[in-house]
Amino acid sequence: MLHHIMASIPHEILAAPTNDDLKTDQLADWLRQIFGPLFLVIVSIVAIFFLFTREITRFVQFICLAIGIGVIFYVPNIIETTAKAIAKALGVDVT
Repeated sequence: MLHHIMASIPHEILAAPTNDDLKTDQLADWLRQIFGPLFLVIVSIVAIFFLFTREITRFVQFICLAIGIGVIFYVPNIIETTAKAIAKALGVDVT
């Protein structure tokens, strides 16, 4: 019975793909293209809201937070570079 089911499935479906490596560089670029403008729109709307309600302290706090998140989001390898620098400062051998 199982042999008949396997024989009815086309060979292309059963064949293993020749190149199954993940390419995450292109995924990261695609995500930046999608979420980058969305991030900027949300930051702009919230910043305008804080300015219109005259909450200057919250506005400044929000802008500082948005700049920090933007740097992490837009600068590639910032987390890896920062982690290596912290490890080196703590005396941990990083190769």
